[in-house]
Amino acid sequence: MKKLLLFAIVVFSANIVNAQWQEPSPVATNSQNVYTLASDGTNIFAGTGGAGISLSTNNGSSWTAVNNGMTNTGINSIVISGTNIFAGNTGVFLSTNNGSNWIEVSNGLPSTTVHALAISGTNIFAGTHNSGVYLSTNNGTLWTAANTGFTGQIQAFAISGTNIFAGAANNGVFLSSNNGGNWTAVNNGLINIDVHTIAISGANIFAGTSDGVFLSTNNGTLWAEVSNGLANTYVNSLFISGTNIFAGTQNGVFYSTNNGSNWTSFSDGFPANTNVGTLAICGSNIFAGIILSPRGVWRQSISGLGIEEINNNGSNIAVYPNPASDIVTLNIDRNINADLILNIYNVTGTLVRTELLKQNRQQINIGDLCNGVYMIKVKSKDFTKNQKLIIHR
Repeated sequence: MKKLLLFAIVVFSANIVNAQWQEPSPVATNSQNVYTLASDGTNIFAGTGGAGISLSTNNGSSWTAVNNGMTNTGINSIVISGTNIFAGNTGVFLSTNNGSNWIEVSNGLPSTTVHALAISGTNIFAGTHNSGVYLSTNNGTLWTAANTGFTGQIQAFAISGTNIFAGAANNGVFLSSNNGGNWTAVNNGLINIDVHTIAISGANIFAGTSDGVFLSTNNGTLWAEVSNGLANTYVNSLFISGTNIFAGTQNGVFYSTNNGSNWTSFSDGFPANTNVGTLAICGSNIFAGIILSPRGVWRQSISGLGIEEINNNGSNIAVYPNPASDIVTLNIDRNINADLILNIYNVTGTLVRTELLKQNRQQINIGDLCNGVYMIKVKSKDFTKNQKLIIHR
């Protein structure tokens, strides 16, 4: 849901309180294995193994099947860009009306399963079962091979600036810096090369494998294992929120607040050996898609993460929605006597956007910024306020 934040800093505490996971409502009849979750900040889409896509508009309290036009109901990946929603199964399907209708956009794709999708600007990347990566620059109307250097099975993507990382089944991590024009294996130190998931936070790149989590701080040139505390090292999903890293494993969810150096169980409420296939955050809740028993989508309030909202000296700016995908609204609750400068910094402190603000309420297009955590700074000669912004698509 959209949430108006009237606080300048959101601090993610390491102290997890006694909240529990629960399945508020089945995603489909008898529930289903859930392999992918995607949220635009208001809606949550769940891709299942046999019942297509379910949509929730109320934080998972109820779900509606949205499969009109789908010819295959085994969903592996969902990505959202503005009003475009792409789903990967045996091919790629596109909806422009919140899942009410789907059309197949697979022209040029080989006849194979699409395991992973990612979007960078106008480029859409599809990771296939046995043909490497394919690229579309026109919303899936036409796909072309972008697999020079690797033509095997792609399980996951992560994008940071011009770098695209692909996780390959039993082949490690591959890097492209030219929109998939060519791929290079970057596996030095990656002692397990069965990569299921990749997540990026600033200069930190995390790879989840069938035997632990690995971290690279230099674009994959060297990897080190960071699995201390993981009770089950088969990692299906990684999700980053602020300074917290969450890992969905074959035995529940774990979190780390120190770049994976230590992991702590975050599985209260799950039955033993719950296989968590995917993770997402929407509004004030974290969601887990479960494979096998107990299946379905489970949630926990973000208050269970020990989030403390701090009013920073009477902060009077608001940024919403937050997390956001493409457009955020900035609202300044004070009289403005001079022009304000808006600066947006990424987690490394690099300035990525500057705008001149002429009014108290203004929409900002962030569609060209990558997923991650940013700091918004609004300032004039007598006024400076900061606000954390999370971009998640």
